[in-house]
Amino acid sequence: MRFLIVSVGRPRDRALSEAIHEYETRAARYWPLETKEVREEPARSSAPALVREREGQRLLDASEGADVIACDATGPQMASDEFAGWMRAKRERGERDVAFVIGGAFGLSDAVRSRARSLLGFSRWTLPHELARLVLAEQLYRAGTIARGEPYHK
Repeated sequence: MRFLIVSVGRPRDRALSEAIHEYETRAARYWPLETKEVREEPARSSAPALVREREGQRLLDASEGADVIACDATGPQMASDEFAGWMRAKRERGERDVAFVIGGAFGLSDAVRSRARSLLGFSRWTLPHELARLVLAEQLYRAGTIARGEPYHK
């Protein structure tokens, strides 16, 4: 059983990319974690709905065989300790892989939302997809420290 972070594109900002890499590396000490980046659809001459549809298909293809958790501002939010408990329970039950899916600049397609086992909100605010990935990676790390009773979480 693995946890996957499946996202659109690579972080463009070097500092943000380094922070994402740092927290994903830290989180991987606690959880079987894999990241997958799908190609970002050029949006210059395409309608947002078409971009969402094409990126959504790539996200679903990269999530094949996993339970999809769609990261979306409209989804329910969990406190860090609740999230840690949810993660621990998933791992202990040894269920299917879990794919946290983060859409691109135009969000997630309807196909991704309808395939998702559930939605997960980080905030009611709209976050750039790169920042959403950093927030998820940090919370995966925090959940690991909570699950092991380590001092990072306050």
